[in-house]
Amino acid sequence: MATVEKDLAKQATRTVRFIIERQQDATSEPYEEEFLIPWRPGMNVIAALMEIQRNPVNAKGEKTTPVSWESNCLEEVCGACTMVINGKPRQSCSALVDKFEQPIRLKPMRTFPVIRDLVVDRSRMFAALKKVKAWIPIDGTYDLGAGPRMAEADRQWAYELSKCFTCGSCVEACPNVNERQSFIGPFAISQARLFNQHPTGKMNRAERYEALLEEGGIHECGNAQNCVQVCPKGIPLTTSIAAMNRDINFFSLTKWLGH
Repeated sequence: MATVEKDLAKQATRTVRFIIERQQDATSEPYEEEFLIPWRPGMNVIAALMEIQRNPVNAKGEKTTPVSWESNCLEEVCGACTMVINGKPRQSCSALVDKFEQPIRLKPMRTFPVIRDLVVDRSRMFAALKKVKAWIPIDGTYDLGAGPRMAEADRQWAYELSKCFTCGSCVEACPNVNERQSFIGPFAISQARLFNQHPTGKMNRAERYEALLEEGGIHECGNAQNCVQVCPKGIPLTTSIAAMNRDINFFSLTKWLGH
């Protein structure tokens, strides 16, 4: 019993050290602030940020402003809570503090404009999806009936591509997405592949190919393969890029030949 009591006492005094890169607004300079958070079993990064929100006092004992961050689903589905944790982009809802070396360093994804602290504007991702028409266009004015069925083998790999939830991890890790280049990003190419292979989505294949031939398109991929390493859903992004590169080359050749 004495051993159990000692363990409980030790847990009660245990803390987790965070160093968070903060930024007052989009135009201000970033700075670091350190926090010591009471440890709890099964604690994730979101829980730690909520603790700071309840008691915004830094490691120096100074009263400060609560850290701003985004979250929604808390089950690695929405992508809103993605940030750079100890140098790697990932979702803070599924990031358990016991899995990380301390201090745990939190930074915003710098590929995107920072709004405040850990909150970023991911609008460029949704603009990219619009550019490649990552949807199945349906008129909607009348019932089209049941769509064509996909073969089971096609459905299985298409399902893997459909797991993308625009979290931004692949874009943050890609060295070709920066202020000097306009690369559309691995996720958008993979989504274009997904909808190009859909029985109904095929009707817009040429438009997606044309979009990926424009500035910032598939030719700006440097094949670093960082994207596939950080994707939380294990989507075969490099396989999609290779497949789309082949299809676009064939499309360009037949277009040049006038077929």
